Amino acid sequence: MFLLGYDIGSSSVKASLVDAETGKCVASAFYPEKEAPIISKQPGWAEQDPSMWLGNLKLSTADVLHQLEEAGYSAGDVKAIGISYQMHGLVCVDKDMNVLRPSIIWCDSRAVPYGNAAAEALGQDFCLEHLLNSPGNFTAAKLAWVKENEPSLYERIWKIMLPGDYIAMRLTGSVCTTVSGLSEGIFWDFRENSPSRELLDYFGFEETILPQIRPTFGIQGYLTAEAAKALGLKEGIPVTYRAGDQPNNALSLNVFNPGEIASTAGTSGVVYGVIGEVNYDPQSRVNTFAHVNHSFEDPRLGVLLCINGTGILNSWMRRNVAPEGLSYVQMNELASKAPIGSEGVSILPFGNGAERMLCNMETGCSVHGVSFNRHGREHLLRAAQEGIVFSFQYGIEIMQEMGLKVDKIHAGLANMFQSAIFRDTLAGVSGATIELYNTDGSVGAAKGAGIGAGIYKDSREAFSTLERLEVITPSNEDLYRDAYQRWKSHLTL
Repeated sequence: MFLLGYDIGSSSVKASLVDAETGKCVASAFYPEKEAPIISKQPGWAEQDPSMWLGNLKLSTADVLHQLEEAGYSAGDVKAIGISYQMHGLVCVDKDMNVLRPSIIWCDSRAVPYGNAAAEALGQDFCLEHLLNSPGNFTAAKLAWVKENEPSLYERIWKIMLPGDYIAMRLTGSVCTTVSGLSEGIFWDFRENSPSRELLDYFGFEETILPQIRPTFGIQGYLTAEAAKALGLKEGIPVTYRAGDQPNNALSLNVFNPGEIASTAGTSGVVYGVIGEVNYDPQSRVNTFAHVNHSFEDPRLGVLLCINGTGILNSWMRRNVAPEGLSYVQMNELASKAPIGSEGVSILPFGNGAERMLCNMETGCSVHGVSFNRHGREHLLRAAQEGIVFSFQYGIEIMQEMGLKVDKIHAGLANMFQSAIFRDTLAGVSGATIELYNTDGSVGAAKGAGIGAGIYKDSREAFSTLERLEVITPSNEDLYRDAYQRWKSHLTL
């Protein structure tokens, strides 16, 4: 018995098949092999054609089913489907379920003025107390842009969806979403436990434009005959789970309960912590959404910190500071020759645009404390990694102000977490134990499908086979904290 998970990203679509009994991934594939194109007709715009996601989903499905058959199994052994997807996108369809325009995706910034105007009109206190966020540049604000700038198209909209909702619709013919999905679009009122009447009225949206709400875990539709034929699967397979990529990444790392944290550190970095009460940051420096296991009676909220200047700084250092031809492994070895704290060198990694946790300031990257007589490449390379970690710690302290207790950080062994300097610095400065796992978003979506289909009785059973690769306990905490305090002294806001 196998579970099929999809991860619908802006770069690619990945599919994974998981053996429900062993919990092991038996096949995976992603398409396209090169990064998928993003349409940018004007500065700050970012769109993708939803049919491209579907085409890449078909290709990745064909690939994993071929791998399955080569191993002696049949596509008929697939029993449930789960979907993870890029957050905050907007897909508009008419009554025939035809897409009306390219999807405005997560990194499109055109809707910022609409979100800001909504926050001013509704009141920042109302937005934070009810929506837990400012409307910002999220899905609701993107729809407001369409309403004002493409009015004839807006009149033809039957339903709006997130990218994962669209994929589920194409698989099942069922148009639905989740509370978690509505919260990431900033449509959900956590105080009233319903779509926000005030926000809908302000923008002039009818509530009927929103899809029906289904549980994150549970039957969300069944694979149609048409979709089954296109994918090479059996008709009637249930879609039993969907979630945005960051809540799903947390699920993939078995992060469900208050105090647990999931982190990633690719080009940008994310710290995602779970709290057990409805709360928010008064300055809106972090975002708060419904986690995959949230309910009104038993709140589980994901506090999301995103840092733009993460792995992109490390790659810049490799191109411009490290000796030519050095691999990342060799670069880490060179950086390790410098001591903790880089002998006084501090780097602020904020050179990849405005940072939300800095109240949307664009400070730029800066280097402090360099002595031409004492410091070399190794100090700069180490200070870059320490600076990235210290930006994580700065965000974690915002989360702690919201009541999040940080004891353990879960992460996949990928990107910056492959560096011992990065891992040891994060453990040392935060005081948290770091656990590294072998998993990814599509595998997590498959296991989420197993929970939703009742194949697993709960998350504990679903993730009992999660492979823990390494545990890093805090050490040299005083040295890391001293270096962090020096780093923070250079951060002027």
